[in-house]
Amino acid sequence: EVLGLLPRASNFTFLARVRDGKEQTLAVYKPRSGEAPLWDFEEGTLAAREVAAFVVAEALGWPWVPPTVLRDGPHGPGSVQRFVAFDQDQHYLTMRNERPDEFRRIALFDLVANNADRKSGHCLLAEDGRIFVVDHGVCFHEQPKLRTVIWDFVGEPIPEDLRTDLRALERNLAADPFRGRLERLLTSAEIDAMARRVNGLVTSGRFPEPGPGRPYPWPVV
Repeated sequence: EVLGLLPRASNFTFLARVRDGKEQTLAVYKPRSGEAPLWDFEEGTLAAREVAAFVVAEALGWPWVPPTVLRDGPHGPGSVQRFVAFDQDQHYLTMRNERPDEFRRIALFDLVANNADRKSGHCLLAEDGRIFVVDHGVCFHEQPKLRTVIWDFVGEPIPEDLRTDLRALERNLAADPFRGRLERLLTSAEIDAMARRVNGLVTSGRFPEPGPGRPYPWPVV
């Protein structure tokens, strides 16, 4: 059940109520039909990228991405993500000094996902104190696209526990059933490019510097 259109979104984004038997929850529904055309991402693929971000984060064990699935809704197929109630006064730029370990994980995740649009406002402080990250429709391009506000850790060693998680992801990307699950959401070339990014992080063991081109999204919040 669609409840209304959410403001300040670049694509049509709806607040919805999802029911499963007697249980119900709020969700964010992003239909493919409402995706704005982009010159560098294939039309109609953003919803699947949202789901792929959840799948990869779940495999890594971090960061917190709300459960996200593909479903057929009132405006056609699209991504459906559990709604997270959050403090609207808090975002990355207000929390960066208090929660550095969590933002290291988010920064690494964005490197893995090749996130082309990590704004400060995409980092949500939930009512239970967890930091969730959302809006992953422009991730996983096979060409370098990273644009993020989180460049605090450039040159730092990647903590060994996170390198261990990255090694496990690298193995999963090479084999089924995990790779097969991603192949329903991304192209083989995009998955191979992600595997190369993961390998580069594991091999270097450090947070990289920004590449050529504009490294920040706009607006930053």
